[in-house]
Amino acid sequence: MSPSKVDTAIFDIGNVLLKWDMAPLIEALAGTPERARHVRENVITHDWNVQMDAGKTWGEGCAELAAEHPEYADLIHAFNARWEETVHGPVDGTADIVETLHARAVPLYALTNFSSEKFAIARPKFPVFERFRDILVSGDEFLLKPDPAIYHRLLDRNGLDARSCVFIDDSLKNVDGARAVGMQALHFTDAPALAEELRALGFPMS
Repeated sequence: MSPSKVDTAIFDIGNVLLKWDMAPLIEALAGTPERARHVRENVITHDWNVQMDAGKTWGEGCAELAAEHPEYADLIHAFNARWEETVHGPVDGTADIVETLHARAVPLYALTNFSSEKFAIARPKFPVFERFRDILVSGDEFLLKPDPAIYHRLLDRNGLDARSCVFIDDSLKNVDGARAVGMQALHFTDAPALAEELRALGFPMS
């Protein structure tokens, strides 16, 4: 029998709970806007960063990238050493939503594309993570959203029915991935909009 309602919330982390942006650190390390733009587009790229989200170690990833771009080796290793500067604090208002849901005993989970090593650094700094019953990190699983397998892994190891869950992510492809496995899913833009969307689904937001 289908669940009567959606009663479990699953949150993405980057740019839903935590502000994350590589560009300011790259700009600080590069020295000039032109050099920074080149590094963002050709060296420390989104596609390269995703390799660590998928389970590659940062030591291995940086060594390979530095060998490919020896003229940027110092910058690459400095980026790794100063990675914490890519996290710019909590996203405004989302932790308040988590606290509201937690106070009303809503089951809360997180599913994130994140390096295992770097999440271990970030997690202790933000108390909001203590509100989640489980946090599935792509770098631990060697899987990435929107692969259906990563959603199923979170569901299976927690005994969740996809039909009872809503998934929240800032990436439309990850939202579509959640819907493909049977979840409700919301595209995150900001906390006030999310609160209204959760209220419309029947979550106790007031």
